[in-house]
Amino acid sequence: MAFDFSEILVIGVSTRALFNLEVENDIFQTQGIASFRAYQLEKEEELLEPGTAFYLIKSLLELNEIANKKIVEVVVMSRNSPETGFRVLNSIDKHKLEITRVAFTGGEPLSPYIEAYNIDLFLSKDSEEVQRIIDSKKSAAAYLYAPPTDFNPKDTRVKIAFDADAVLFSEESEYRFKTEGLDSFQQFEKENENEPMNEGPFAKLLIKLSKIQEHFPMEIEYSPLRLAIVTARNAPSHKRVIKTLRKWGVYVDEVYFLGGLAKDKILEAFGAHIFFDDQDTHLQSTSLVVPSGKVPYETDSLLDKLQKNNEQTRTNL
Repeated sequence: MAFDFSEILVIGVSTRALFNLEVENDIFQTQGIASFRAYQLEKEEELLEPGTAFYLIKSLLELNEIANKKIVEVVVMSRNSPETGFRVLNSIDKHKLEITRVAFTGGEPLSPYIEAYNIDLFLSKDSEEVQRIIDSKKSAAAYLYAPPTDFNPKDTRVKIAFDADAVLFSEESEYRFKTEGLDSFQQFEKENENEPMNEGPFAKLLIKLSKIQEHFPMEIEYSPLRLAIVTARNAPSHKRVIKTLRKWGVYVDEVYFLGGLAKDKILEAFGAHIFFDDQDTHLQSTSLVVPSGKVPYETDSLLDKLQKNNEQTRTNL
C-alpha cells in the first residue's frame, strides 16, 4: 500500500528526546550493553518521564483530533534493540500517545531510515546523528538541549518558534554579518529587500507547517498551530524576511525582530513548545525556559568553516 505524506507532517523523534533516559544512557556509556539491558528489563513496567520533545509531540498529535483527520505522524526512532526498547513502548501506551510507527535498529545508525519513513523533522540528543541528517539534506534535524525544569505548557495551542538566518533562511546573510560587520549586513539587506533569501535547513519544514494550518476548521488567525520567528534582525533588514515569507506562500503568526536583545524572555512569553536556533549563545539561555534545539551548520559550509577557525584561534590563544 502506498501512503501519501505530502500533506502529513512526519516527525522522527529519538527515545531520549521523547523521554528522560539520561540515567539509562549513563549506564550504557559507563557499564556497557549488558548492564543497560538488565536495567531496562528490570524497569520494564516503570513509566518513563517526559523528555525535551514530549510536550511538543503530545500537542502535535492532538492536532489530528482538531482536524478530524491525520495531519501529523510521529515515528519513534532508537538504536535500541526491540528487547531493550520494550519499556519505551509501554511508556508510549501509558502516556496515551497515538504513535504506531517505531524503528529499533539494534545499534545501527538512524539516518539511513529518514527517507524511508518520509521524515520532515528529526529530533534527537545524539549530535552526530543530527549532523549526518543535516548533511544529507533529507530532513530538518535538531539536537535537543536538556528540558527546562518543570516545563508544562498551559496553552492548548501548539507553538513553534524559529530563528531566521541559517535556520529558515540560508547562511549567506549571517556569514556576511559575522565577517563584514553590522553596517555591511544592513546595507546589503536593504539593497536586496525585494530579493527572496535562499532556503535554509528548516525552510521546507516551515512551508509544510504553514500548509498544515489550512486543514483546521477555523480561520488561520485562530489556528491551534502557531508559528513564530524570533530573530536578532531589526530595521532595515526586517522587510526582506517578510517579503521572503510572502514569496514562499508562508503564513507566520508572530515575528519578533530583537536587534540583539536576548531571546529567552520573548520565547517564554510566547510559550514555545520548542525553539530552533543555530547558536549556542542563544540556546544556553532559551533552553532554561522553553524546550530548545540546535540546528548545526552543514559540514564544510561557510559558517561551519568560520566556526571551526574561531574555535581553533581560541584554542591557540
